[in-house]
Amino acid sequence: MSSDSVKSFSSLETPGYVGFANLPNQVHRKSVKKGFEFTLMVVGESGLGKSTLVNALFLTDLYPERVIPDATEKMAQTVKLEPSTVEIEERGVKLRLTVVDTPGYGDAIDNTDSFTEIIRYIDEQFERFLRDESGLNRKNIMDNRIHCCFYFISPFGHGLKPLDVEFMKQLHNKVNIVPVIAKADVLTKKEMTRLKQKVLDEIRENGIRIYTLPECDSDEDEEYKEQVRQLKEAVPFAVCGANTLLEVRGRKVRGRLYPWGVVEVENPDHCDFIKLRSMLITHMQDLQELTQQVHYENYRSERLAKGVPPPKRNTLIEDKNVVVSDKDRILQEKEAELKRMQEMIVAMQAKMQMQQ
Repeated sequence: MSSDSVKSFSSLETPGYVGFANLPNQVHRKSVKKGFEFTLMVVGESGLGKSTLVNALFLTDLYPERVIPDATEKMAQTVKLEPSTVEIEERGVKLRLTVVDTPGYGDAIDNTDSFTEIIRYIDEQFERFLRDESGLNRKNIMDNRIHCCFYFISPFGHGLKPLDVEFMKQLHNKVNIVPVIAKADVLTKKEMTRLKQKVLDEIRENGIRIYTLPECDSDEDEEYKEQVRQLKEAVPFAVCGANTLLEVRGRKVRGRLYPWGVVEVENPDHCDFIKLRSMLITHMQDLQELTQQVHYENYRSERLAKGVPPPKRNTLIEDKNVVVSDKDRILQEKEAELKRMQEMIVAMQAKMQMQQ
């Protein structure tokens, strides 16, 4: 070893310093290289601006080829789930975002079974993850479990509808629910404050568990503590979405133009859009951990304890990842079959040689 290399190592040495303080940097580099996965579900009646809000949140167009059905088609429409996946990159960090939309939810006259498809879909993702985790190829498991569910509440009612209450009761043990009051620009500030309190009271009265932000550690800085406090106070988030850029006092803003003025989507004085985005981005890891440690573990323990048969496949859901995994499985089966045939041919040839 050259004297230069020895010198370069010795210059780094500090009395009492081993070097494992660099471990977080290694984890950071590895995570950035691998990229991140997140699945968001949006549930609510048609016309509440779900797609617009999601596009505005992530500054992307998740539904470029969507065709909006007319009134006749809507009458015959049942709830179906549409996963849309997009790769987003920001400052070298890659996010594979999947948004699962639920067109047709709450649009029928009888909505008794409107959430059965949603429950089946969530259980299917848990079942697939459990199957992949127990399989041979555990290195490349694709996580399609629902990490967060935005539940859209209509601003035109006086609180929660019976459908809203029933849906959240059915799903609060399976997914992290974040209640969102849609189209916040149709209400005054006083009306919005009253509606928020009414929704929170009804959630509490019905024993519904929604996603709550974790408490801050004592060593966190005051600015972050204040941010978390404001986010907690904003629940349920009152939002309005827009993908149009308007010019207001010489600056470009994302908003909606009305005869009386402009509603700026990213202005915290106008709505909670920026707070909702901040909550989702700053607590994305926490949402994933809760999904893994609480909701998935509950499902897994129930499946293994009771031996419940896996849920039936939903043919309405088009998921490219299933096709890929099925292809891999078919290829593995064919390879195994070829190997068995080759072994049989070798054994037959050896037997024929012995007889000759």
